[in-house]
Amino acid sequence: MNLPLQLDLERQRFLSRRWFFRECGLGLGSLALASLLGQGAPVPVPATPRLTGSNPLSPKNPHFKGQAKSVIYLFMAGAPSQLELFDHKPTLARYNGKPVPKDILGGQTYAFIKPDSAIYAPEFKFAQHGKSGAWMSEALPHLAGVADELTVIRSMTTDAFNHAPGQIFMNTGSQQFGRPSIGAWVTYGLGSASQDLPGFVVMNSAGGLSGGAGNYGAGFLPTVYQGVQFRKGADPVLYLSNPAGMSPSLQRTTLDAVRDLNEQRLGVMGDPEIATRINAFEMAYRMQTSAPELMDLSKESPETLALYGAEPGKASFANNCLLARRLVERGVRYVQLFHEAWDHHSDVKAGVKTQAGITDKACAALIQDLKQRGLLDSTLVVWGGEFGRTPQVEASTELGRSLGRDHHPQAFTMWLAGGGSRPGVTVGETDEFGFNVVRDRVHVHDLHATLMHLLGFDHEKLTFRFQGRDYRLTDVHGQVIEKLIA
Repeated sequence: MNLPLQLDLERQRFLSRRWFFRECGLGLGSLALASLLGQGAPVPVPATPRLTGSNPLSPKNPHFKGQAKSVIYLFMAGAPSQLELFDHKPTLARYNGKPVPKDILGGQTYAFIKPDSAIYAPEFKFAQHGKSGAWMSEALPHLAGVADELTVIRSMTTDAFNHAPGQIFMNTGSQQFGRPSIGAWVTYGLGSASQDLPGFVVMNSAGGLSGGAGNYGAGFLPTVYQGVQFRKGADPVLYLSNPAGMSPSLQRTTLDAVRDLNEQRLGVMGDPEIATRINAFEMAYRMQTSAPELMDLSKESPETLALYGAEPGKASFANNCLLARRLVERGVRYVQLFHEAWDHHSDVKAGVKTQAGITDKACAALIQDLKQRGLLDSTLVVWGGEFGRTPQVEASTELGRSLGRDHHPQAFTMWLAGGGSRPGVTVGETDEFGFNVVRDRVHVHDLHATLMHLLGFDHEKLTFRFQGRDYRLTDVHGQVIEKLIA
């Protein structure tokens, strides 16, 4: 990798002579005076090189050549039930209505169900698909058609039990707010191949996120690496359009003046946030043309629109998937689609059927579309939520819930496609109740280490110094799971 950006930023910030003199209460004049009084002649002070607002998102080299060049993360917020979708457990039907055996339960407690709550068997039919024989339920007919492109991980496990910390943990590697998100780490390490769009773009197609903007924030990294949220509709970014009376020439003259002032201040302070500000102004200027063009789906062929189930001018998960393909085509490094609608504490069958109906077709279409355009090999697609759901039923007359499932961090399912992941395999296994992982456990930190490996990074070496120590996405845990890699 080239000189790590963090070292350059630290050098600019902490070794700027003028910054040092200002913080110490000294000026060049007082130093010169002291020199004259002490030695009778001035001591020349070297001029500080003028720092410019060079683009911190310029493409960078990873530690080694990774197959993935970009990432599309389909985050199914709320935690979809793996038992209704991927983890086929015939034993649940035999135990339906009976308590979980105590040796399986292991003393685990839950927020909304009692330890002796009965087993609830899924009401969806399962079948094997493709040459890989991947098990999927009837709720996923379209994804079943691309089963041989998927790397299904049925042995995911997490440390978090509730939605906000679970989402933050899955997206930042820590349950504490304020850590950089995966997208921020990726753009920090790789930069972006797009000069007219942000390196990290976020879209949401359902409810608000329990973890909020921390799911796509930059944390202690320079804010240039945080996700930029694209809104629904024709005006995707707030305040991007010019106010009335602002001509293009006046706007350019104004931006040039602001840039010159910011670059002067950057030369004094060496603060990376000033470089972020310079980049943001220039990016917004370029996006006035690039963003509306990007969001205009009417130029896509009728066949492509039908493949996704997308409709130009409307907001939907399908439209966002198509936009994700358009973004990586234009060099955007990391695209994250949030769909917060999977928290089924009641009537899990109806909930899963509804949300699978909204997302299944578009997820499969994204894989097919990327592949036929020659982009799947270089684009890593990730699908999953923050944790799984219990094999026991959730029912509460007080809360008005029945036939639902509670949060389950011990075991859940995610899948990968493209970007160097191993297609047509299912990794990991849970016990006959889908309660605990019994083979090839994949922790969240292991998943993150593997994703970084596919992008060409040693997850232990992509670091940033903050408050006296080097931080990384995987903190002090995690290992690359070779079975997930082609």
